Amino acid sequence: MISLLIIIQSCKINYSFTGAPITAKTISIDYFPNKATLVKPSLSQDFTDAMRDKFVNQTSLELVEQNAELHLEGEIVHYKTNSVAIQGDETAALNRLTIKVKIRYTSLNQPDDSFEQVFTGFEEYDANLSFGSVEDQLIEIINARLVEDIFNKALVNW
Repeated sequence: MISLLIIIQSCKINYSFTGAPITAKTISIDYFPNKATLVKPSLSQDFTDAMRDKFVNQTSLELVEQNAELHLEGEIVHYKTNSVAIQGDETAALNRLTIKVKIRYTSLNQPDDSFEQVFTGFEEYDANLSFGSVEDQLIEIINARLVEDIFNKALVNW
C-alpha cells in the first residue's frame, strides 16, 4: 500500500489552461523598452502589460520581480507604417503598421527551451484613413498577435 502511494505521488504532471505542461511556478517579465526609430510613447507599457496579463491569466505562474524560474525580456526594435497595395494611379490602397519585438526567454528548469528571437506582427488599414485615427486599434490587434506567438513559443512550444 505504501509503495503504491509513493508511485502515485511521484507521477505528478502540471498543466496550464492551454494544455501545455508547465512545471515552473514563477515567471518574471521585464519592461519592454521601445528602441525603434519611430517611438509611440505608450507602446512599451501597452506591450509589457499585455505580456504580463497573458502569462498570469492563462497559466498558474506567479509573476515575480526577481529569481523566477522563467524569465522574459527584450525590446521593441521596429515600429513602422508603409504602403503595401499600390493602385494603377500610383496611390496606396492599403497601408501596413509593422511592429517587431526582440525576445529573450530563459527557462532555468529546461534550458533547452530558452531562446532569443525577433517576433513580427502587422496589420493593414485603408490608406484613406489617417494613421492617427486607427493607430491605437492597430497596436492593440498587433500586440495581441505578438503576445500569442511569444506565449506559444515559450510555453506551448509550437
